[in-house]
Amino acid sequence: MVTGAAHRIGRAIAVALGADGWHVIVHHHQSDEAASAVVREIKDAGGAATALRADLGDPGACGTLIDMANAATGGLTCLVNNASMFVEDQIHDVSQHSFDPIMAVNLRVPVLLARRFAERLPDQQSGVIVNILDQKLANTNPDFLSYSLSKYGLAGMTDMLAMALGPKIRVCGVSPGLTLPSGDQTEQQFKAIHTRTPLARGSSAEDVVGAVRYLVDAEAVTGETILVDGGQHLVRSERDVMFLDPSPKQDKTR
Repeated sequence: MVTGAAHRIGRAIAVALGADGWHVIVHHHQSDEAASAVVREIKDAGGAATALRADLGDPGACGTLIDMANAATGGLTCLVNNASMFVEDQIHDVSQHSFDPIMAVNLRVPVLLARRFAERLPDQQSGVIVNILDQKLANTNPDFLSYSLSKYGLAGMTDMLAMALGPKIRVCGVSPGLTLPSGDQTEQQFKAIHTRTPLARGSSAEDVVGAVRYLVDAEAVTGETILVDGGQHLVRSERDVMFLDPSPKQDKTR
């Protein structure tokens, strides 16, 4: 099951795992048409997929979602916690109204899904959980405060659950860099910022998919997080990439 699988990186992960032979649960909240399109794409390529709708802001929905996924697949053995709220706030304007929903979806939901996943994992089966994190954790700045804190919590959960759920379940993480345009970023702004890495390129959805595929199959790997960002975490910045000046840097030696 891939949460938040109707759009963007979640969609790419779902389609790829479908091509690898998984029966993919395409979770979504209110994107019925988009989720159905993902299911059709997987099925047209010869795979198996089912769309399931759930409001993950409701704590009770997590257990129900896992149970429905088990019923659809015959036994869920892989969980990708991809669904995420990304809302701009800082210490000067953070409030309960911004903080609580982000923490609920980005941190509480993965914990509750992991618990039910572990409880319902079929006997004699091993499982794997992959949490989608963020390179911001290795390149700290105070922007997107609630979101960033939620990802710090999810990274901690990755380590703790790798210890708590082994040997039956492996738990790993993938930390993408700037991968797709976000918010009101123009394509020009995105391309300019995307190349400011040691590799002169950031991550693509395909790069993130490759890391997820590796971790899903890597039977000797748990508690590991892979940075997939073109080295973006090595380029220190006091602001989030969303706020960087996209204009080319001037050569100060002239």
